Amino acid sequence: MRPSWLLGVLLGGLALACLLLIVFHDTGMVLGIESARFASLTALIAFGAVVGLGTWHRFARRIGTAVVAALFWLVVVAVLALFYTYRAPLRDAAERVMAELVPGYAARTGGAQTVEVARTANGDFRINAVINGVGLPMLLDTGASTIVLSQEAAAAIGLPLATLRYDVPIDTANGRTRAAAVTLERVEVGAIAERGVRALVAAPGALRGSLLGMSFLSRLEGFEVRGDRLILRGPAR
Repeated sequence: MRPSWLLGVLLGGLALACLLLIVFHDTGMVLGIESARFASLTALIAFGAVVGLGTWHRFARRIGTAVVAALFWLVVVAVLALFYTYRAPLRDAAERVMAELVPGYAARTGGAQTVEVARTANGDFRINAVINGVGLPMLLDTGASTIVLSQEAAAAIGLPLATLRYDVPIDTANGRTRAAAVTLERVEVGAIAERGVRALVAAPGALRGSLLGMSFLSRLEGFEVRGDRLILRGPAR
């Protein structure tokens, strides 16, 4: 195997190990090993590989090349260790960037059950929620007593539209209409998830978009608007 391939394999292994540490950090275990021990083993293996490659290069090529290669991999290991050490603030920073770039993105910030959404250019808070496993754009409406879904949204999440009974009177921007009461299995906004949430499905043609109302918001520990940010704090578990 050529040295360049050895270096590529080592780099790929280190990247994979760091990814596993980030993904499974909250569980405390990675591949059946405690996160801290897994991180230590990764660093030890990386250091051993660097020493081994440096030694190989020393005997196979000029010592200058070996030293440069060894220093390069030491820097790689140090950078990866730095990213792992500061993964939480780096993740929060990345989430904030996503919230700015992607309208409606619910960025996790602060605690594990706290998210924030940036206000859109027209002044509304549009939220990318996930209902019954399907992503849906929704408009925050604190004046709505429940979540209200359009016909299109209800069809997208698999509700049985043909059997719904539209017997609940509601007021919309287009006037008074009727809606059908349903219960949503799971509603997620970023890191916040609630089960068994009451909702209404508006009659055909009565609603263009879906509304995130109080049947979800009332379950939260709290929510507030700070400038151009909507902050949602999920219930303590």
